[in-house]
Amino acid sequence: MKRPTEHVPPELIFDCPVADRAIHYDNIFETRIPEEHGKPPIYWCANIWVDGSGGWVIRKAEYLKEAFNADDLFSSNDLTGFASLMGESWQLVPSELDGAIHDEARRSLNAEFTPQKMFALNERVRERARTLIQRFADNGRCDFVAEFAVPFPVTIFLELFGLPADDFDLFTGWGASLQSPEMAVRNDATSAVKDYLMQKLAERRRAPRDDLISHVFAYRFNGAPWTDDMIFGYYFNMFLGGLDTVATNLGLQYHHLATHANHQATLRADPSRIPLAVEELLRAYSAITVYRTVTRDTDFHGVFMRAGDKVALSTMLAARDPEAWDAPNEVRLDRRPSHLAFGSGMHRCIGMHLARRELVIAMEELLSMLPPFTIEPGASIPIFASSITSIRQLPLVWGARAIAHREERP
Repeated sequence: MKRPTEHVPPELIFDCPVADRAIHYDNIFETRIPEEHGKPPIYWCANIWVDGSGGWVIRKAEYLKEAFNADDLFSSNDLTGFASLMGESWQLVPSELDGAIHDEARRSLNAEFTPQKMFALNERVRERARTLIQRFADNGRCDFVAEFAVPFPVTIFLELFGLPADDFDLFTGWGASLQSPEMAVRNDATSAVKDYLMQKLAERRRAPRDDLISHVFAYRFNGAPWTDDMIFGYYFNMFLGGLDTVATNLGLQYHHLATHANHQATLRADPSRIPLAVEELLRAYSAITVYRTVTRDTDFHGVFMRAGDKVALSTMLAARDPEAWDAPNEVRLDRRPSHLAFGSGMHRCIGMHLARRELVIAMEELLSMLPPFTIEPGASIPIFASSITSIRQLPLVWGARAIAHREERP
């Protein structure tokens, strides 16, 4: 259902790339995203919300950070719409909780995802990376998305949750379906994930293990054990993060390295620069847009918003804001870390320390185990523009195969 827009000035209505939900074959980070900063800092897009209705888009980094931190004004409740699709009322935990409820739920989770615990996973993460790279290193080519970017974080997710590695195809299939523009497809996938994870929860209740599924039995909310709705909301939140966000960042970052031989050479020559480079690539290729609901009529930086209006907080747009960063469209591997890729405020990504370890270790191992790589000549790279903007295929070549391609050119 379209929301009424009588309060929206016509001069503030624009299209938004996040609302495309379509494949592009140009690099929108170099074309459409920079163009966004010729628009007002806050504008209305007629089809930004998951159901195709309209809402506000915040593209200015300063305002975006302010909105992230104003949970009293911009509510996170049902921000993804997954529960609503099923006619249910559970929330993603902690992402869709606000205020004191969020803080109480997150208290149990903070201890699971400390930097120290994530660093303790280094060798397991490194082993996963090496195993995957060894499968294609001698081939001279790979589809980086299918052969590394997706399986790398998914297999780590399965291990941490104590789930069978044989269920990999199930999870990647569900992950793809959750990105479908068809509501029925997303609904079916959400239901399937819920049935699967709640079955695993029942199994762990009978026989707990040392994994993230079983750890929830120790969690407390105001002194009481977590309800099944809270538990599933947490599991599903981790499922989304484990499948989508790291895979998306890997695809975008290696597209950049494959098209910027100078940056590859710099990092190969001095791997100690990799952690800082990952932070800059997170900034330049921030790919996530999350949503909020306005809780009361308000004037936000000169824009009147009504209670109930939807608001898109797009890190993808804000990351190229020329008022926030010098030469924002230029990737500077030594730029001082400053980005919103993991959000800000109380909802800052709880899995960010694990994501950082995965991204840094992946880059260390890929640059160590593979010779200089490039995109396969003639390949068209599909980029799906959406609330999670991702590369769908990334054919890379290296070694003799890359030389052969160069020699075939007229």
